[in-house]
Amino acid sequence: MPRSGGGGGFRSGGGGFRSGERHSHVPATQNASPAPVPASQNGGSRLGRFGSSIADGLGWGASNAVSHRAVDAVLGPRTIHVQHEQVSAPAPSSHYIDSDACSSHNKAFQECVNNHSDDISRCQIYLDMLSECRQSSG
Repeated sequence: MPRSGGGGGFRSGGGGFRSGERHSHVPATQNASPAPVPASQNGGSRLGRFGSSIADGLGWGASNAVSHRAVDAVLGPRTIHVQHEQVSAPAPSSHYIDSDACSSHNKAFQECVNNHSDDISRCQIYLDMLSECRQSSG
């Protein structure tokens, strides 16, 4: 026998509630698990944290070594070939070699620069003489 009142839907008459009651929506109780406790910033002793760091480093190092061995097993061992090349000295340029004619100008210029390192403009005349000597001899 069917129910009177029209089935399961919204009730239009507010039936089931007393006149003084207010309908408040209360959410269903959820599985309330306690919030996770954050790791303390100062947890453990220094020695314990240091030991933990050492153990962590050993673990990483061991796994790195194992992975290198596995790659070497598949691809073959790594070999390093060192080739020594005979590098000959560059041919000396006449620009850098002081000829006997220009060595006195070069020496005078160097002495001026050493004596007047605060004002090199005083040595311009010696540089000009050295440049002229090199151009005329080279």
